[in-house]
Amino acid sequence: MFPDLTSDDIFRIETKRLWLRWPRVADAAAISTFASLPETAKMTAAIPHPYPVGEAERFIFQARADNANGKGLILAITLKRPERPLIGLVSATLAGHHDLELGYVIAPTSSGKGYATEAVKGMVNSLFSVTSAHRILANVRAINPASHRVLEKSGFTYVDSGLDYLPARGGLHPCDRFEFDRKTWVQQHPPRGMPPMIHQTKDRQDALRASFQPSVES
Repeated sequence: MFPDLTSDDIFRIETKRLWLRWPRVADAAAISTFASLPETAKMTAAIPHPYPVGEAERFIFQARADNANGKGLILAITLKRPERPLIGLVSATLAGHHDLELGYVIAPTSSGKGYATEAVKGMVNSLFSVTSAHRILANVRAINPASHRVLEKSGFTYVDSGLDYLPARGGLHPCDRFEFDRKTWVQQHPPRGMPPMIHQTKDRQDALRASFQPSVES
């Protein structure tokens, strides 16, 4: 489902304050800093705690492999600053023939500033633009109201609640399920038509062409 466009590490998503890009080996220390925190891990399905030595490097290599072979799209969330600090991760993985599943995590030091919502919106818009996905799904733990708000502000609709298996949490846990379907997204993002042609007189056309001629210094 993922196109060749996303399978090259030059792929980027730009938002007002963020760049979303492929993770790099150099990101391992930054990822370890927030992924190793218990308050981060407990809200996720896949981040182990305690966080093993070398886990960030393993994650990065696997993410890059999945991006390259089209199994998913896992991106680092970085701020638009000269040093481009990494503050989180956002991912999309296959969840059926026509569905994708969204995941994200933001460092606690960067939470509460709207970065998660901005990253999720950017990711969702890109996924619907470049893939044929019918729906984007997301599951969050029932004890994570902040993540609920991020999804709702990003356009997701609550579907239902139930027990979901969270591998890194060691079993079934109460989770709330959300979805965002393509029809709703298209209604919110109607295609932009080409502007109407401006009919110009010949004199006007000649004047415009002359205005674009390069000047020559003598």
